[in-house]
Parts: sequence; C-alpha cells; structure tokens
Amino acid sequence: MTDTTIALVTGANKGLGRETVRRLAALGWTVLLGSRDAERGAEAAAELEGDVHAVTIDVRDDESVASAAKEIEQRWGRLDVLVNNAGIAGERVPPVDVTADHMRLVFETNTFGPVRVTHAMLPLLERSTAPRIVMVSSGLGSIGVTSDPTTFASTIVSLTYPSSKTALNMITSQYAKALPRFRVNVADPGYTATDLNGNSGTQTVTEGTDAIVALATVAPDGPTGTFVDRAGTVPW
Repeated sequence: MTDTTIALVTGANKGLGRETVRRLAALGWTVLLGSRDAERGAEAAAELEGDVHAVTIDVRDDESVASAAKEIEQRWGRLDVLVNNAGIAGERVPPVDVTADHMRLVFETNTFGPVRVTHAMLPLLERSTAPRIVMVSSGLGSIGVTSDPTTFASTIVSLTYPSSKTALNMITSQYAKALPRFRVNVADPGYTATDLNGNSGTQTVTEGTDAIVALATVAPDGPTGTFVDRAGTVPW
C-alpha cells in the first residue's frame, strides 16, 4: 500500500468534483476520479496533472458501487478520504405538482447515493489512520438558511433538491456520532457556476471547492459533525 493520502471523489468528471480532484492531486495525493460514465471519467482524469485515476462508479447502482470498492481494494488497499459529491438537481417542478416519482430519482442520487457509497467504502476507510468523509450538500438544505428572509435561498421554493440535501445533513450528523475515529462533515459549496444551475452561480468552481478541500484535509483531531461553507459555519 502507498504512503500517500488516497481520496475518492464521486461525480468528478466535471464541475465541483473535477475541481476537487485537481486541487487534492496538487497536494500530492492519489486521487480517484469517480464518474458514472467510464469514457468521460477517463478523459477528465487524463486532462488533470498528478496521480489521478478514473474509477467508474454510479452512486445509484449497488453493483457499480461494489465493483468500485473492489477495484480500490485491489489496486490501493485502503481509502483515506471519501468525498460524496455526485448529485443532481432534478426536474424543476412546482411543489404542488411534485409526485413521489419526482422525489425518488433525486433522493436516489443525492441522499441514498452517499449512504450506498459510504457503506461500501467503510471497510477501506477503516484501514486509514485518519479517515475522513465529506458530504457535499447545499445551503438550500439548511432549514436555518432557507427560513431566513434576508437570504437569496429563502426565495427558492422547491421540494426535491433542498429536501434531499436536508436529509443528507442529518445522515452526516449521525455518521459523525457513529464513527468517532472518523472526521465526517458537510460542505456547502455556495452558489457556484456549474451545470447543476445552468452555470448561473456567482462563484467559480475553485471558490466552490474551498469548503470541500478544507474538510478533506482536516486534521485527525479536527472538527467532525459540522456544516460549513467557505466563510464558516452554516446553520443546520
């Protein structure tokens, strides 16, 4: 097994995930670029400098996740950092027209996906001397932020995406209590220009990954069970 830090970033062939891979690789880490599409993942990995390797992983598919875990075990032997970044916005449907089917696909990716991947990767993370898990959430998942009339987030009325991230926040909080040796935290990238919002965000992807990278590199005795953005603590 290598002495370098080994990190897996899901949903990493573009946007925040790709930039997270780039920044972690620049630290000298071995970074596994997770992508649902093998070809796009390989192309993205080839474009980045450093020790970057494409790993095919569809966070919605049990077999794909299990296969990725097996590949990581066989090739690298362990995992030090898991960044659960893969996510989708879902259809933009007025709340009164939302059905369970609209919710299901978004939750399958944004909420169940991180649980599926985390569960599969836990045995590999247990082998690390400093295991870290970063859940990429959103300020839209914060009840505190979205109920504050002074915030832009409070003007967004949506059932699917925000609620999937609110659930992910609670899941992270519980993982943090269940895994005291781990550092398990939530990152809010902020309003970043990515395909998720039609590139309408006001931040660059580098600014959007500040909180993700900070939590991925947190010290073994650093904070756990926190929710932060690049400026500091985000209310749950």
